[in-house]
Amino acid sequence: MIRPELSLRVVESAGDIAAAAAPIVLAAEREAIAERGVFRIALAGGATPRPLYSLLASMRDPGPSFQRWQIFFGDERMVPAGHPDSNYRMVREALLDRAAIPPQRVHRVPTEAGSAAQAAALYAAELRSCFALAYGQLPRFDLVLLGLGTDGHTASLFPGSSAVTETSTQPVVATWVEKLAADRITLAVGAINAARTVVFLVAGADKAPALRAVLGADAQADAGAPAPPARAIAPADGELIFVVDRAAATGLPTG
Repeated sequence: MIRPELSLRVVESAGDIAAAAAPIVLAAEREAIAERGVFRIALAGGATPRPLYSLLASMRDPGPSFQRWQIFFGDERMVPAGHPDSNYRMVREALLDRAAIPPQRVHRVPTEAGSAAQAAALYAAELRSCFALAYGQLPRFDLVLLGLGTDGHTASLFPGSSAVTETSTQPVVATWVEKLAADRITLAVGAINAARTVVFLVAGADKAPALRAVLGADAQADAGAPAPPARAIAPADGELIFVVDRAAATGLPTG
């Protein structure tokens, strides 16, 4: 049985994910601007969301109201902003360089800081400033985009990481990823779960086992196997949507 609190949307192929996700982004944008005058979105890295960013950048009449966007990042690698592995660089190439988004509305993780811990602290301070938060309050993003790894990780919340079970009110945490022997900076689970809408974009048959476990459709996971980190994502007062291709949906219940 799939978790009842989420919405699952299956498309035919990975190439269809962008077209299916774009209306979700635009709906969240229009609601946010109508109610608050600004759209605050946290973007995912990786290959799957890139076509969505390119599509959004190319849309016209009506297209996104980029002048009202505030762009943040769900996670980042500790590499320079121009590095090939940088999530910021991917987003810049796919979206920022092609859309009229004022630079002051783009809030990247300051990976030039001396350490991952310092970068996380600076980014947390940036969020508090942008959202006008008191210390201890969590930001409420209008939309958080996420991917899913074959091991069930999302953002930089990896299996075995203390970031998955972090219970403080820090919106951003630094985490050491043992399997990658690398530091990462990531939104904390609490910050993601405070969002109004969270959307997972998942493509590929190699993601099918992880997706089944995250959706609660895996009997082994339900029987007591360790839950994948992405299963911790459950907005307290928001919508949870999965847009997946048919290959990733292999083995999911059809009824």
